[in-house]
Amino acid sequence: MTQEDSIRFSDIGARLRAYRLGKGLTPDALAQKLGISRAALYRAEKGEIRKIEMLTSIANELGVSLPSLLGVGVEYVSTATAFFERMRQLEESCEQIIGLFSPVSYLLTSDAYDTVLGEVMKESIPEGADPDGASEEAVEALMEILKARKEAFRARRPLIVSLISSADLERFLLHGLVGRHDLPAETIERRRRMARGEAEYILTMLREQPIGVQIGIVREPVPATSFQIFRQADRSILAISPFRLGERPNVRLGVALITSASEAMALHEDIAARLWHNALKGADAVACLEAMIEKYAIAGKAGG
Repeated sequence: MTQEDSIRFSDIGARLRAYRLGKGLTPDALAQKLGISRAALYRAEKGEIRKIEMLTSIANELGVSLPSLLGVGVEYVSTATAFFERMRQLEESCEQIIGLFSPVSYLLTSDAYDTVLGEVMKESIPEGADPDGASEEAVEALMEILKARKEAFRARRPLIVSLISSADLERFLLHGLVGRHDLPAETIERRRRMARGEAEYILTMLREQPIGVQIGIVREPVPATSFQIFRQADRSILAISPFRLGERPNVRLGVALITSASEAMALHEDIAARLWHNALKGADAVACLEAMIEKYAIAGKAGG
């Protein structure tokens, strides 16, 4: 395999954009730091770049390694904004998505989920940790990326296999979508109702089985980090993430990785296949989720 075959310049441009967003830099700001024109940066983000000196300067300015920018080996991503932008980019050209998500793939959530998610991510910022408002701005930028992902998914409709941990679902129904647990009682109750509504949205998909959507409820222990496999026409790509958009979301700390390495792909394909084989599907999954929703509805009434 030649270097030209293994390194895709359009992918380099996509990574450049994702890392720039992760740093919270506008195109003009990064272009100024690099001493190039805005038009030159635009061309670079389109993949029209060949000089190693320019790539090295960009990598240094964005605080990433040159191999990560080139996509050689493992790509390490240290911000949620950059990671979910990379997810958006990879989803644009994939034919199938397979993954373990908490509590469910964001792509399969309702529009009501978006209404609350931004609020929840902001309330998860520790008190006094955002004096200049940069973290709140990062949440707003992240929500724009997430909404763009969902819109693109609904327009393209790639196949999706969503593995859902029953333990994650139970925590979601018990606590609701919250950024911290010291919220007023009425807020927690509202978030629990929202979680129930989202579980019922999942239940509708399980019953109706939309074309191209497969959902399995996993009752066995699952990995602590989520993962997603993107199957494209000519390759598969694995993303492993510590970032979480469910109950007690984490979009502040962690390092995600993206790779096409054959060993990593094979191991995670095996994990996904095993989890799917043992997961509850169809009528069994419907019955399980119905019982779970009823259980926590009763628990909520008792606690109230």
